[in-house]
Amino acid sequence: MATMYYEKDVDRSALEGKTIAIVGYGSQGHAHAQNLRDSGFNVIVANHRKDSPNGKLAQEHGFAVHGISEAAEKSDVIMILMPDEVTGRVYNEHIKPNLKAGNMLMFAHGFNIHYGQIVPPADVDVVMIAPKGPGHLVRSEYEKGGGVACLIAVYQDATGHAKQKGLAYGYGVGGARAGIIETTFKEETETDLFGEQVVLCGGASELIRAGFDTLVEAGYQPEIAYFEVLHELKLIVDLFYQGGLAYMNYSVSNTAEYGGQSRGPRVVNETSRQAMREALEEIQNGSFAREWLLECMVNQPVLKKLRARDEASTLEQVGKKLRSMMPFVNPKEV
Repeated sequence: MATMYYEKDVDRSALEGKTIAIVGYGSQGHAHAQNLRDSGFNVIVANHRKDSPNGKLAQEHGFAVHGISEAAEKSDVIMILMPDEVTGRVYNEHIKPNLKAGNMLMFAHGFNIHYGQIVPPADVDVVMIAPKGPGHLVRSEYEKGGGVACLIAVYQDATGHAKQKGLAYGYGVGGARAGIIETTFKEETETDLFGEQVVLCGGASELIRAGFDTLVEAGYQPEIAYFEVLHELKLIVDLFYQGGLAYMNYSVSNTAEYGGQSRGPRVVNETSRQAMREALEEIQNGSFAREWLLECMVNQPVLKKLRARDEASTLEQVGKKLRSMMPFVNPKEV
């Protein structure tokens, strides 16, 4: 059973008097910085450019925006909240030369530490606090008096106080209100990538594409297919979120439950499970990380091709049209 920590377990004084630098003011960065400030901690923001959209947003939110090197030099705690593919370079160029003994280096994802893109010096603490939700939710739940559950992992405890400081940081972003779960950098990295690839982003998207194409190829209207395999999926996911698989099956019709229970395993079957095991092996042995980092080194040609494929698909074109007719879903376009 995983170890859980709540507000009563946290000594927030572990970070009192310390300066926390939030490096990057994107999805997670804006939420961490504002929540920590509202919790009474001393926060500064570092962004690559002050005049970028994120840099301007940080200034609108009342933060003075520093260069990354300057922020690292001024800080006791440095939380890096930048994309995985640029974090290693930013660390080596701007943060590593300015680290001091006793500093705490922090991450919200273990990728760069686990795969050796960052090798921290032995005299700094290295800790992860990873909220299990997007940044806008981390902020909105905090503002409502709640929080988003977080993971905590200690990779290196140079000071003997790394865990206490990490928990205080988790408290500051609101995670201790919902629960902070103890893990390791290895476990977080590998399970996070696996979940993204085979279920949350990859598996779910491919299931939608396959279902849509099957119905359209059989002669059904694309609009009807869209509603059946994509639009209604949110209703089912909400049931999963509230009460798991059992609550979903309880909530739908008997016909839907029987059809799903009896036909679902034909679609996600042993062949699918073997593909999942292969994807996990690529994550565990580092081949996926190497592939992704090489993809980024050559300006992401494969990713751009996949994005263009999606944009041109019938599924996306039909979806845009239908969403524009449904203002209640608060439609978004990229």
